[in-house]
Amino acid sequence: MKERVVRIFDRMDPKPDLVLLANSTDPHVDQTFYYLFGVPSGLFEGSVAIAHPDGELDILSSPLEAESAEQAAKNDPHVQVHVVNREDTDALVPKLAGNPGTIALHYRELTHDWFVRLEKVFPGAKWVDASEAIRRTRVTKDASELERLRKAAEIGSAVGREIPRLLKAGMTELELAAEMEYRMGRHGASGRSFATIVAFGPHSAEPHYQPGSARLKSGESIVCDFGAIYERYVSDITRSFHFGQRDEEMKRVHDTVEAAQRAALEAIRPGVPAKEVHLAAERVINDSPWKGRLTHGVGHSIGLAVHDGWGYGPKAEDLIEEGMAFTVEPGIYLPGKGGVRIEDDIVVTRDGYSFLTTTPRSYLEVPA
Repeated sequence: MKERVVRIFDRMDPKPDLVLLANSTDPHVDQTFYYLFGVPSGLFEGSVAIAHPDGELDILSSPLEAESAEQAAKNDPHVQVHVVNREDTDALVPKLAGNPGTIALHYRELTHDWFVRLEKVFPGAKWVDASEAIRRTRVTKDASELERLRKAAEIGSAVGREIPRLLKAGMTELELAAEMEYRMGRHGASGRSFATIVAFGPHSAEPHYQPGSARLKSGESIVCDFGAIYERYVSDITRSFHFGQRDEEMKRVHDTVEAAQRAALEAIRPGVPAKEVHLAAERVINDSPWKGRLTHGVGHSIGLAVHDGWGYGPKAEDLIEEGMAFTVEPGIYLPGKGGVRIEDDIVVTRDGYSFLTTTPRSYLEVPA
């Protein structure tokens, strides 16, 4: 992981003496800890990563993950693991850090409790924020990351293809969500990327709906938004279906969302401002009868987190870069009636993009 450490330092000017990451308790565990230390398992609550400008990395691990940490370090000569109890951590950190004048912290992930501890450990140190350097480094994936993202997308895509035959009149949203999560595990996922969204009928008009006890009825639209975790990397897929008797308006809505996604995908290539991808989809929707019913940004980065530090909307100026992995997910939402969202994961290539997700995205009516 030396290259990843060096890339973060290279994005900081002037360079700090070290970058320090400190984990609290779940869910306040910094995903960048796993980015710099590619350990495949373990939670690492309370652990610390001390990154040095030459790419060397010191990891302070609790005894709970000692075996996993030491095994991972055997495969990386630039990582040193120190197994230490929490009460001894504060004494060991300054010994490993030397006498730094400037220390970079990940402000967006560090808890206030840890910052108070570090001020006592390093009295007089100058603190700087590494958050943007970390974000810009993580947003472009290397080959090993893309391999894991592809596997996570394959798992999610397999489940997406199975959803139509799972649909039954009278089933609840929670029942379908549970079945989808079970099948992700059967296909090799270690967990879900986020709380699975299953929305029937009018509920599908709320993009971040939480599934409940609503039962599926003929004539309803369905939105399923879900993702799988594979070796810490995630996928994020949304597919929309119609159950039973056709609703002609919702069919046209689905066709429009498909067209909006195609327009967005056609805008993707290195060097293009990210807002152009959003605006391409938005133009299609605003030229339809459902102007203004796209109520969110058209995508976000994926990686170790499902919202991996970067999202794009109509004002996003970040330039698209080769190796970025992100979602493309336009939608149209009609309050009181229903919604349609189509979401795929892609990776930016030299000339455009390639799909990570492969589930069919065309309109599908499932017999009731």
